[in-house]
Amino acid sequence: MNIFVGNLSSQTTEQQLTALFSPFGIVRNTKIIIDSYSGRSRGFAFLEMPDNGEAERAISDLNGASLDSQAIVVNEARPKTERERFPRSRY
Repeated sequence: MNIFVGNLSSQTTEQQLTALFSPFGIVRNTKIIIDSYSGRSRGFAFLEMPDNGEAERAISDLNGASLDSQAIVVNEARPKTERERFPRSRY
């Protein structure tokens, strides 16, 4: 299951996230999303846990938990929706 983790501190590392989720089961991938312009964290990450039961327990227990003095948001990642290529004019 893919997991979204939001409201991250700019100081949070992928190693910290992996360590936080590991007690619940195997963490296959951890990726903090970085702003390509500034090179800084965008404040969210995605993790992959292969066992859905373990992932659901991690989501339940860690949503609202404190990490680097921030209450993190944890939920199942939703698929990215298609964006409009050419937004309609408002005029």
